[in-house]
Amino acid sequence: MKAVPKVNIDGLYLEDELVDDAFSGVVPFYAEPEPVVFDPDQAEQPEAPEEEVEPEITGYLVGVPVPAGLFRPRFDLVVWETYQDAVKEGTQETFPDLWIEGMSQEEIDELTNPHPEEPSELDLLKQRLAESEAENKRLAEESNANQLALMELHMLVLSVVSPDEG
Repeated sequence: MKAVPKVNIDGLYLEDELVDDAFSGVVPFYAEPEPVVFDPDQAEQPEAPEEEVEPEITGYLVGVPVPAGLFRPRFDLVVWETYQDAVKEGTQETFPDLWIEGMSQEEIDELTNPHPEEPSELDLLKQRLAESEAENKRLAEESNANQLALMELHMLVLSVVSPDEG
């Protein structure tokens, strides 16, 4: 058993699927048909479709490995079909790049650009502590300045009330 990529109908990678080791190529997979349920208590039973309804293709199993480095791998089904036609005609010289980037450059830039992280509760507490210490230091300096001014004013008052006669 080996894992092969499973893609949607647009070729965008969905997940890996386990298949036989001999699996290769590209094979469609189909939507599960809606089951017809017969209810014995119901007088009118739903009619089974008279003609076979062709199941809807919902994606593909791809026997070509996904190369590393793609953010959102997309299998190019058109290139695959062109390659298969060229192989049948014997005109295919090289194996094409079947997997391409499924994201736009803007989406990749959004994913890869660093986003500012939300600060943790500890970081917020550290910031508040630093701000409080700075405010405390400012208030202590202001208090010292006020005490010096008060002492000078007190000395001035004392000198006016009891002038030195000497």
